Amino acid sequence: MADESLFDFLHMEIVSHIYKEQQSSKGEMDNKDRAVCVSVLESMGFRVGQGLIERLTRDSPSFKDELDVMKFVCKDFWTKVFRRQVDNLRTNHQGTYVLQDNKFSLLTQLSSGKQYLDQAPKYLAFSCGVVRGALSNLGMDSVVTAEVSVMPSCKFQVVVQKL
Repeated sequence: MADESLFDFLHMEIVSHIYKEQQSSKGEMDNKDRAVCVSVLESMGFRVGQGLIERLTRDSPSFKDELDVMKFVCKDFWTKVFRRQVDNLRTNHQGTYVLQDNKFSLLTQLSSGKQYLDQAPKYLAFSCGVVRGALSNLGMDSVVTAEVSVMPSCKFQVVVQKL
């Protein structure tokens, strides 16, 4: 329980620090400044995801296909990082996957109403990077986006880039 709280607080402080640092250098933040913050958080998450997946797959056999990788991410990886499995995984079998988490741990600290919906993206950038970094180390270049319509439910869309 203490580890969960520490990670949640660390995540909130990292997000807060990145946004305050960008704001203090410019004064008022515009969309470009917010995009810079999201990019920094996503890059940090990417590196974390790469490191975590290396450790988790060290003793695992190789995966047979893309869907096998995504199942591993939804069950084992998600559980290690976010303390629960993904509630739902959907795919169109053409490289697009949607991961549904109905109680996403990094959003549960925010109110469950719609009043903080506009604040959710800044708390999801790091997580998108974590997933993208993990998939990258597993040989899947991808674009990961997150969408929140009702707090703390979250959908992560993963689009695998074909070479």
